[in-house]
Amino acid sequence: MAASNSAPTRGDEEEQQQDKLEEGFFPSHHPSAPPDELFDISTTVDPSYVISLIRKLLPVAPKSGGNTEIRGSNYIDEAVNSSNDCCKRMEIVDDSTKSVFRGEGDGVLREGESASLPAVEEVWEECGCVLWDLAANQTHAELLVQNFVLDVLLANLMVTQSVRATEICLGILGNLACHEVPMKHIVSTNGLIAVIVDQLFLDDTQCLCEAFRLLSSGLRGCECIKWAEALQSEHILSRILWIMENTLNPQLIEKSVGLLSSMLESQKDVEHTLLSALMKLGLASILVNLLAFEMSKLTHDRIPERHPVLDVILRALEDLCVIDVYSLEICSNKEFFQLVCDLIKFPDKVEVSTSCVTAGVLIANILSDVPDLASNISQDFPFLQGLFDIFPFTSEDSEARCALWSIIARLLVRVREDEMSTSSLRQIVSILLSKSDVIEDDLFDHQFDENKNFESLATSGRKLNARTLALRRIACILNKWNALRDSFEKDMMEERTTDEKICRLLGICHKHTVFDASE
Repeated sequence: MAASNSAPTRGDEEEQQQDKLEEGFFPSHHPSAPPDELFDISTTVDPSYVISLIRKLLPVAPKSGGNTEIRGSNYIDEAVNSSNDCCKRMEIVDDSTKSVFRGEGDGVLREGESASLPAVEEVWEECGCVLWDLAANQTHAELLVQNFVLDVLLANLMVTQSVRATEICLGILGNLACHEVPMKHIVSTNGLIAVIVDQLFLDDTQCLCEAFRLLSSGLRGCECIKWAEALQSEHILSRILWIMENTLNPQLIEKSVGLLSSMLESQKDVEHTLLSALMKLGLASILVNLLAFEMSKLTHDRIPERHPVLDVILRALEDLCVIDVYSLEICSNKEFFQLVCDLIKFPDKVEVSTSCVTAGVLIANILSDVPDLASNISQDFPFLQGLFDIFPFTSEDSEARCALWSIIARLLVRVREDEMSTSSLRQIVSILLSKSDVIEDDLFDHQFDENKNFESLATSGRKLNARTLALRRIACILNKWNALRDSFEKDMMEERTTDEKICRLLGICHKHTVFDASE
């Protein structure tokens, strides 16, 4: 038989496979998909491709006494065997100095040959990153868990010594946890939650970020109790607080505090399971210290990357403030009160507008619990101006707007215009007139807000909603100023402009106090 008509040799087949690989085709030794009827999920991703990626993530580890092989699920192996008899199984060689992968049959590493472990790790990493991306899509995520990706990831987390591999495994799990069905599979996979929690004791920033992200998803889900139970030991909670307190990495601070927020926003059972222990371990003081650190950074460095960190810390403190058992401990902290007041006075509010809005809500909560603190800031005019500066950022947040009016009312009822020095009265009037447009815009845009949206404050034996009370106090201050102006030297041009502004603001106050009183 002529050579040209002979069947291709094994070497020829391998050469063709290598050519296809270099041209971008799928390597022939990758597993094919099982029969189509085994898949009940419609996806644009070829199931055989998914299986091959999962297969490549199968972990390997040395075992005492010789070589060992950690295989994937039987489902994957059966799919591999039924679709491609040439599929190569992976095992690890332990020569006491290095570990390399090798395959059975052709291509095996023989004595004197070498292989590049970094190249193998690179393939593993590339496949893992593709799965990480696929897991973000619900359909693909469900396909992955049907193909036992959770078993493969669990095995990797148990044996790998690579922080990059650990990060990828946690990243895949974090994306899977965003979907209801895969989350249920994660919870039901024996030992997986415990292994995930163990990753909190790593010292790698990116691994910890992914671990916190995954745990946060777990605590927000319908199976949150099981995640809370896995975290409830003092040893683990202390580790979480230690990371939160000691890391300088803004992303890790954000993720660790975000985990706390997930606890606070979860079911009451989770709050009961975790929060009491965290408070006993010093959670409140740690959060205040973190806030002080971020405020220092904001004041001196102006690093935009840190702005989300400031926001997540404030939101965590806000969540704590509304829990009756812990509210007073937080609200009576004078350092905390001073920090949020300083944020209100921060000049460049556009940069941290969300944080400033949260700070306003926090201050309203604090003054509600500890009203006497309002006396400390009643003469702080930059603070008053800062409150008005926040209004433009609260147009869609009625709770925040009501909080601002509540603070303003509490401050203005403590202003004694009849006893103030002329310079102090002039200063507060100047602030009110300079913010008259802000006041008018807010009142016009929200003139039909119901009284129940506003906190009721007592004054002269009556209770008025905060906005009405604030507007009446503004009118009293302006009227007092008008009465004193006759004794001043007058610049006619300035006088005419001031008169117009005062009359306009008085008219606004009168109109809306009458309107509110009729509600």
